Amino acid sequence: MSVLLEVIAATVADARLAAQAGADRLELVTAMGEDGLTPSIGLIEAVVDAVGVPVNVIVRPHSRSFVYDADDFAVMLRDVRTVKAAGASGVVIGMLNADGEIDREQLRRAIDATDGLAITFHRAFDEVRDRQKALDVLLGFDAVTNVLTSGGKPSVLNAEATIRELVRQAAGSRCTVLAGAGLTVDAVAGFVSRTLVEAVHFGSGVRVGGSGFAPVEREQVTRVRALLNAQANITQAG
Repeated sequence: MSVLLEVIAATVADARLAAQAGADRLELVTAMGEDGLTPSIGLIEAVVDAVGVPVNVIVRPHSRSFVYDADDFAVMLRDVRTVKAAGASGVVIGMLNADGEIDREQLRRAIDATDGLAITFHRAFDEVRDRQKALDVLLGFDAVTNVLTSGGKPSVLNAEATIRELVRQAAGSRCTVLAGAGLTVDAVAGFVSRTLVEAVHFGSGVRVGGSGFAPVEREQVTRVRALLNAQANITQAG
């Protein structure tokens, strides 16, 4: 089975190009320069209408931190319900407490608000004090189906050993390690082979000029899809 390819979309055009070029799933965001904030309801609805692949929407009210006060969290719950009503497939969310641990109570309440949507816990995971402990916490929530991580490094390419260990820890669970941040087209096949990840996440790596502010480049997504398919064939043959 081929590795799942998730691509960040910030516009309807991004979403269409990525889906047509072979992305299996989209993460819809705005403000990529701030590592992604909650997009508008109009954009969510338009993208869901425009593509035939699952659309996961980030719910992140600001980029100050991943520790949210009661007002921040109330906004997030409203946004989660809005994402559900707009027809998205899942939400991308993450919250920590002041001790650098996953805020279990906020996560539980967010899951309740999703009413059955898939949950990706985003790169707030990379700021926890103990990733092994944090993954154990996430594995205790059946609704959390992905954890997006760079292994605690600015680029996931510098965290292969950590990613391998997280993949091993999550094996057999409902939660997939979604490796992202710093992945490049040229490096992806080797990275997948060495880490055994089942899902990868691309942002600037499949954009014009490698810029997070640029549009998705169809040819780059197509190349990644072909490399992942080829890697799957090698694995099956082995």
